Amino acid sequence: MNGMGTKIKQLRKQAGLTQQEFARRVGVGLRFIRDLEQGKPSVRLDKVNQVLAFLGHHLEIVTNHERRETSKS
Repeated sequence: MNGMGTKIKQLRKQAGLTQQEFARRVGVGLRFIRDLEQGKPSVRLDKVNQVLAFLGHHLEIVTNHERRETSKS
């Protein structure tokens, strides 16, 4: 999760938002944003998706089988 937290932090900063402003605009708590950016493993997936949607991104889960099929193409 830390890689995603780092990316979210980077996107937030590119948008020129503080953690507090970002949390307010997304509709989540400041503590959640801090935990997410620090890569804490206990963050709620529904809120992660809410943050990603605000940034115009989404979370995709790919199985190992799907990865192998994609790499063969």
